[in-house]
Amino acid sequence: MDAILLGLNEVATLDVIMAIVIGALIGVTIGSIPGLEPAGVMAILLPITFAMEPLPGVSLLLGVYGGAWYGGAIPAILMNTPGTPVAVLTTYDGYPMAKRGEARRALSIAYTSSFVGGLISVFSLVMLAPTLSQIARKFGSAEFAMLAALGMIFVVLAHRKHVVEAAMMLGLGIFLGTVGLDLSYSTQVYTFGQSWLYSGIPLVPAVIGLFAMSQAFVLLSQRGNDAQKTELTGSGFFSGVIDLLKHKMTVLRSAALGVVMGLLPGVGEFGSQFFSYTLAQKFSKTPEKFGDGNPEGLIASETSNNAVTASVMVPLLAFGIPADALMAMLLAVFMVHNYVPGPTLFVERPEFISGLYISLLLMNVVVFTYLTFATKWIVNLTRVRGRFIGAFILVLGFIGSYSQNYQFSDCLIALGFAIFGYVLRRNQIPAVPIILGLVLGPLFLTRTQQALGVAGGDLTIFLQRPVSLVLFIMILVSIGVFAWSQLRQRKV
Repeated sequence: MDAILLGLNEVATLDVIMAIVIGALIGVTIGSIPGLEPAGVMAILLPITFAMEPLPGVSLLLGVYGGAWYGGAIPAILMNTPGTPVAVLTTYDGYPMAKRGEARRALSIAYTSSFVGGLISVFSLVMLAPTLSQIARKFGSAEFAMLAALGMIFVVLAHRKHVVEAAMMLGLGIFLGTVGLDLSYSTQVYTFGQSWLYSGIPLVPAVIGLFAMSQAFVLLSQRGNDAQKTELTGSGFFSGVIDLLKHKMTVLRSAALGVVMGLLPGVGEFGSQFFSYTLAQKFSKTPEKFGDGNPEGLIASETSNNAVTASVMVPLLAFGIPADALMAMLLAVFMVHNYVPGPTLFVERPEFISGLYISLLLMNVVVFTYLTFATKWIVNLTRVRGRFIGAFILVLGFIGSYSQNYQFSDCLIALGFAIFGYVLRRNQIPAVPIILGLVLGPLFLTRTQQALGVAGGDLTIFLQRPVSLVLFIMILVSIGVFAWSQLRQRKV
């Protein structure tokens, strides 16, 4: 109770409230415009959060993150165009409902499902993060090395159709993470005598280039007038509550899957949506109507992807391991303010942890309330031309890259990553593994060196410690299951 009161005291400030509201509104706006992604906007806002206090900075980014998943349902339902990549399955049943004249009902179902999934996700974070942080107290270097390795393996295997490409991008990220000064041996690693590389490849320009500026190039390369007209039809923005009450088991099952998938690095919203939609269809009394405007399909899709938003923070807070590129950005905010995620954070900063929980809860309330009453104006954002947005993002990307260290070299690094990211997008090669390799690679190498140093170079230390052994077995099982599934597909 003391921690909760301290958290309320932390949140009850103008800075935090404004950060939650502004972040949520930006997130909804980004999700409502097809072609934009929350990762790009979060990357642009990242340097701004460094100048803020920790809780307002994190709340701003989380508002964008959570709000975008809500807003992505608007163009998915009205235009059959996902506002965010994870809203693909929302189009399956949302758009047919809109064509039948039930657009308002479909949006109400999407908003209510997202709200319920978000609340369940926050409560799961409150319950799981402290418990796992106590387990993390018993972790040594060997355990953290295996946990980082497991995270990287999951990230690669999550890209089922592009595993080879994802592995290559992960390797590139790990390589880039080695650039700079090696303090252990006081040597330069791949700096080529360039002083601006002594500190390594900076995370912020890399993220801005890969996610924001590369997307700007995609938007700028579009031809013709890509703006579209959308219309709201039907009535009843609160009818979604009734639909959720009719399909309570679908809601609970989808939320539970979303929470579990959020705990697995690299799986996240895509995996949770796929499994939730598949199970909802399997247990439905009318499976033949899925893909033709079935409310159950819409509920499963929107509940599961929003149930990930808070649970994906559990590995970050408990172990200091980011589950995806967006959590890697939050990790950067933590580290700038000397807030080290892990078990010590719960002891040293309980008011910050409680404030974070309350901020996530308020973010869902703000977004749901805003969308319920402002959708008729928000839909006009779908008419904005992509080229205008692309030019605007490109300018903000250069400003954001330069503003962190006020070095022109950071702008060049961002531009290099932007061009590379554009090539990856055009060839459908995943870019997320690069960022996770850049973050988790140095952690894995450092912890491995420490473990081998303690063991005198004996590799069996990773098998002698029980937790490390379990994590190592999980790595082997994950690779084995994936290889077996691939072999079965080839035989079929």
